[in-house]
Amino acid sequence: MMSLALITAGSADTWGMHGDMGAGWWAVMMIWMVIIWVAIPVGVIWLIGLAHRPRGYRETPLEALASRFAEGTLSVDEYHQQRAVLLGKESRIPR
Repeated sequence: MMSLALITAGSADTWGMHGDMGAGWWAVMMIWMVIIWVAIPVGVIWLIGLAHRPRGYRETPLEALASRFAEGTLSVDEYHQQRAVLLGKESRIPR
């Protein structure tokens, strides 16, 4: 009797115990596992980032100008001109 159990243990799937899932479902399950294992760490990192961000923090105009200059969207002359306008050292209306 024990040998019959050992022989049929490998063919448990032939009894229809797994809902007749074909080989295609293995691919679907693997894709979902990859999505889950990527989404969990990304979600945790995102939540940690939200927790460490100051509430109600908004970038000042000078910080925004400096970040645009650092990104390379402004030239040196444009940066100095716009900085002078923000600091009130230059007229805003061109003459």
